[in-house]
Amino acid sequence: MGPITRRLAGLENRKGWTAVLLTVLGFALVVPVLNMALEPGHPLHVPTYVVQLLGKYLCYAMLALALDLVWGFAGALSLGHGAFFALGGYVMGMYLMRQIGDRGVYGNAELPDFMVFLNWDSLPWYWMGFDSFAFTAVMVLIVPGVLAFVFGWLAFRSRITGVYFSIITQAMTYALMLAFFRNEMGFGGNNGLTDFKDILGFSMSRDSTKVGLYVATVLMLAAAYLAARFIVTSRLGRVLLAVRDAESRVRFLGHSVTGAKLFAFVVSAMIAGVAGALYVPQVGIINPSEFSPANSIEIAIWTAVGGRGTLFGPILGAMSVNAAKSFFTGVAPEVWLFFLGSLFVVVTLFLPKGLVGLFGLLKRRQRRAMPKASPTPAPKATEETHA
Repeated sequence: MGPITRRLAGLENRKGWTAVLLTVLGFALVVPVLNMALEPGHPLHVPTYVVQLLGKYLCYAMLALALDLVWGFAGALSLGHGAFFALGGYVMGMYLMRQIGDRGVYGNAELPDFMVFLNWDSLPWYWMGFDSFAFTAVMVLIVPGVLAFVFGWLAFRSRITGVYFSIITQAMTYALMLAFFRNEMGFGGNNGLTDFKDILGFSMSRDSTKVGLYVATVLMLAAAYLAARFIVTSRLGRVLLAVRDAESRVRFLGHSVTGAKLFAFVVSAMIAGVAGALYVPQVGIINPSEFSPANSIEIAIWTAVGGRGTLFGPILGAMSVNAAKSFFTGVAPEVWLFFLGSLFVVVTLFLPKGLVGLFGLLKRRQRRAMPKASPTPAPKATEETHA
């Protein structure tokens, strides 16, 4: 059995992916119950701020899953996925700003506060339609998807691969960050979009709304996981793995390498956009710092730590690394960046398959350590058998 066949056999393991899916859905049930059904003094009560923190981690997990689809299975390391995440966040932020209406500081029902402050006369054309949630939901997919399609088509058609692809994706997100910092862009400049009031008519200051956003995030993560699994276990998934391992051979056999990588890149960008759209109402702000190239590098670290090419590994990596970040930035903030850098070096040198590979290694060692059953001795011959 070849390496590609073995990898696909592991992905098609019903017990494995069902356990991951049930675990994710379990979060959607257990955490809200522990938050809303138990009193704050109860030892098992989950505070609302913890629910919001977990919701943010799950958005990061969806983002890492998106990167894994194009890096772990197509072999294209994108250091620009933070741009797709931020674009999805800005799309949702535009909707939330339109919902403020005349409740802003300047009481203008048509223009957001920052536009009134900058003496804008009318709402820009690209803000039209964002008073509708349905339109916003479509744009969350279209805006990152179109950017990924145009950028990916130009890059893959030109056969840009390896470190060169990583560099130009990082340049893309840096260019977007500089553009969104400008007040003339109409997205709040340095301050970004904030001071949101409600979503779908529900006040964002209420605990029930925060729990609802958390549940929506869990469900969307489960949907993204199923969509990614459907892709990687299909015939296209076999082509993607072949492209990752031997792109020139796949091209020689007549497969469209550009089409396969472009499809994975666009779907990955859409998943990242959805993650960004769910992230913004839970943290309450979106600004150009989300486009920072350092954020995109950190996404790659989450994926590598969890184990790229496994779907559930990046989810585990994003959750564990961000939990460690919350701990270290609270206890010793000056140590966090050293810890993150050391973690990436250790994983690269000693754990190329990440935490998932570590679990597999420990399991194999445990099997080797188990005593083997001695063979059953053959029955002794009796006089009747000799006779």
